[in-house]
Amino acid sequence: MTTMTEASVREFKMPDVGEGLTEAEILKWYVQPGDTVTDGQVVCEVETAKAAVELPIPYDGVVRELRFPEGTTVDVGTAIIAVDVSGGAAPQAPAGQPETAAAAPEAPEAPEPEPTGRQPVLVGYGVATTSTKRRPRKGPEVSVPAAAQAVQAELNGHSAPAVPDRDRPLAKPPVRKLAKDLGVDLATVTPSGPDGVITREDVHAAAAPRAAETAAPVTPAAPAPAGQPETAAAPAAVAHDGARETRIPVKGVRKATATAMVGSAFTAPHVTEFVTVDVTRTMKLVEELKQDKEFQGLRVNPLLLIAKALLVAIRRNPDINASWDEANQEIVLKHYVNLGIAAATPRGLIVPNVKDAQAQTLPQLARSLGELVSTAREGKTSPGAMQGGTVTITNVGVFGVDTGTPILNPGESAILAVGAIKLQPWVHKGKVKPRQVTTLALSFDHRLVDGELGSKVLADVAAILEQPKRLMTWA
Repeated sequence: MTTMTEASVREFKMPDVGEGLTEAEILKWYVQPGDTVTDGQVVCEVETAKAAVELPIPYDGVVRELRFPEGTTVDVGTAIIAVDVSGGAAPQAPAGQPETAAAAPEAPEAPEPEPTGRQPVLVGYGVATTSTKRRPRKGPEVSVPAAAQAVQAELNGHSAPAVPDRDRPLAKPPVRKLAKDLGVDLATVTPSGPDGVITREDVHAAAAPRAAETAAPVTPAAPAPAGQPETAAAPAAVAHDGARETRIPVKGVRKATATAMVGSAFTAPHVTEFVTVDVTRTMKLVEELKQDKEFQGLRVNPLLLIAKALLVAIRRNPDINASWDEANQEIVLKHYVNLGIAAATPRGLIVPNVKDAQAQTLPQLARSLGELVSTAREGKTSPGAMQGGTVTITNVGVFGVDTGTPILNPGESAILAVGAIKLQPWVHKGKVKPRQVTTLALSFDHRLVDGELGSKVLADVAAILEQPKRLMTWA
């Protein structure tokens, strides 16, 4: 067996994958200790507050150690994987002992040397230049099976094998907080999660006997002696019934979305205007374009023409495409349109945008929108694709909703909500006829956009959708 030295081990640190983000959660490891990796090979998938990103390793070698298990949130700049680049084999666990993800070093690690010009760097994955607060490195952990055996032995009344004092039961931070709130010692909890991880249900199960004891009648305490103040009773821990409610940690995309929406709602003065429009001719044009050779293989739907109508309306009313610079007290007019499309994904609502959408032809816009939506649904949207938006479209009509009052994305001036397109009675050429009708809602920042400007933009979008031939004369 080849002996490895610390000099032959390279540590790959959590990069800043989102331009200023400070942490990311490890979703999945694609390698294990002992696996051979090559330069550029994807070793794990992480989730930031904006998107899920796959991380490639920047050198060849053999995986020596995975520093954190899946589900752990790690600060940017913290080493997450160690790779032996000497060409030797990975260390093997002694016979009869379970393998652990992290080998126990015999001495404290030496400080990592400063990067040199020879050190490989991933393009676009540089560590943030700002200093980040690093969590203290944990000591070596006892393998999960050994810890589980120790707890089970105690429950059975047998002597438990010795466990180092530094061993900590495996549990995510929200589960640790729950245990603390319920007064449960995690060392006494039998884990049921994968790889011996303690779940919320395990904590609730351990807390159930305590809750029953708390519910038992209590003899009133004797009054305090004269002259001594009475001490207030300690508040009882609140137990949550796992069978009646489910608690979901707010993190990642959902947390970022919540923070952004609260900030937008209480910073920008929102105004929303509505218009109901006959889109029968637009729906006929959609069917015609689906048969057009120029659109073969492309996704053609009403959203494509609505997006084009909004781009034409912005060209006719350019002042709506702006942002508010609070620091300099300036309105920043944008001479480009990065068109955001709100997309519902398994990880939450994200808003990637089509860069320079104003310069794209209708077929090009169809291709861009198709790629944007499919990438978002696969969870592969890059952080850069969600930055720099100027205006947004949210299509609530796909859920059968008539309309809504959308909240602006931070830094943007307007957002257009599209309602469901339904067959309704409509006065057409002096007669009531069944027509395809929808309701549009435009929310805008009243610091940037007054009622006149907002009304002109919404009216232009409605006019184009009612008479799509205007696209040829106004574009």
